[in-house]
Amino acid sequence: MADLSQIVKAYDVRGVVPDQWDETLAELFGAAFAEVTGASAVVVGHDMRPSSPGLSGAFARGAAARGVDVTEIGLCSTDQLYFASGHLGLPGAMFTASHNPAQYNGIKLCRAGAAPVGQDTGLAEIRALVEGWLENGAPEPAAAPGTVTRRDVLDDYAAHLRSLVDLSGIRRLKVVVDAGNGMGGHTVPTVFAGLPLDLDALYFELDGTFPNHEANPLDPKNLVDLQARVREVGADIGLAFDGDADRCFVIDGNGDPVSPSAITALVAARELAKHPGGTVIHNLITSWSVPEVVKECGGTPVRTRVGHSFIKQEMATTGAIFGGEHSAHYYFRDFWNADTGMLAAMHVLAALGGQDGPLSELVAEYDRYAGSGEINSTVADQAGRTAAVRAAYGELPGAEVDELDGLTVTTPDWWFNLRASNTEPLLRLNVEARDAETVARVRDEVLAIVRA
Repeated sequence: MADLSQIVKAYDVRGVVPDQWDETLAELFGAAFAEVTGASAVVVGHDMRPSSPGLSGAFARGAAARGVDVTEIGLCSTDQLYFASGHLGLPGAMFTASHNPAQYNGIKLCRAGAAPVGQDTGLAEIRALVEGWLENGAPEPAAAPGTVTRRDVLDDYAAHLRSLVDLSGIRRLKVVVDAGNGMGGHTVPTVFAGLPLDLDALYFELDGTFPNHEANPLDPKNLVDLQARVREVGADIGLAFDGDADRCFVIDGNGDPVSPSAITALVAARELAKHPGGTVIHNLITSWSVPEVVKECGGTPVRTRVGHSFIKQEMATTGAIFGGEHSAHYYFRDFWNADTGMLAAMHVLAALGGQDGPLSELVAEYDRYAGSGEINSTVADQAGRTAAVRAAYGELPGAEVDELDGLTVTTPDWWFNLRASNTEPLLRLNVEARDAETVARVRDEVLAIVRA
């Protein structure tokens, strides 16, 4: 029997194919998804990994066997699947392992309108059904099986994005895009077609073996080619998408990375100009600059835990217009509260092309503090090491301590957050301060305790 505890994570399914899961299991997940959602129809898409078409097709067969009509949209980015879920009003399944290595694959699930599916919103029920069927045999097919039809939504997806951000009147920009052989190579040409953008395409060939570099822009080594190309051709901006193209990282004209917190603040300011007084969600390890900018623009910042299901839930609860995370996930009320790196990139292009200065100057007002970035430490006793850090800082004069998500300690001049990974024996540290020297000092002091 397959060990589903190894592949059913907090918010999705992912593992090595076929060692941990295969098409037989994908078919059962399709049947379980149909049962749990109770939907009469679902939409299914997949990325460019070699195993994706087979897994996606098996999932569709499993759902159809339960009497559910399936719309297959084929190759797509994750935010394109979210668009289809919202536009068609259907629950959706996206086959991708995002930025993970080639041997991995997974499923991102959502309810109609791109509403998230997590452990408390259906994933635990799906897992229980699949485990039961693995033990006792697959369910009997429905008396009337559903249909499986194909539909191309790429043009509709592009049109929707372009209706939200008008780039037609900007000055002409030279843009380098590194798709990392992922789904950005599928979506970018259609979304950018006919716009005043001179596109320089890096690694647009769809190849789930990732022959050039991992499609994970969060790792600095995977930005090196893009940075070099931006400098070589004198581009105004560089954009790097991850494997399923739901995240976008930005490089300025000097070839330097722009902090996702600065992008969050910039996009928040633009969204608040459209929706005065709106609420903006940010997770607790984005920069101090984000809530500052939101308040300066007349909005209300709301701090939440790290993770897309928390952000999406908070956006639905508060009616927020926008949300951003340090990991370059950006969420929009105008996009069914779902995350789309493409829409965030278009906001940055609109802001850059709407004035004459370079991107480095434009984002400077949103990048106000020094940060450590996320630092991982392999730790067997996560709770014990966190407790040791809390003991060291809990009574520090002038410090505020909270445990919304891990341990956060805040003083007037610096803050840090220490969080345990949900899936690995890691503690993740983020530090921010008013200057780089203080970041280094606090970082080293906390790491000395964590790694003792």
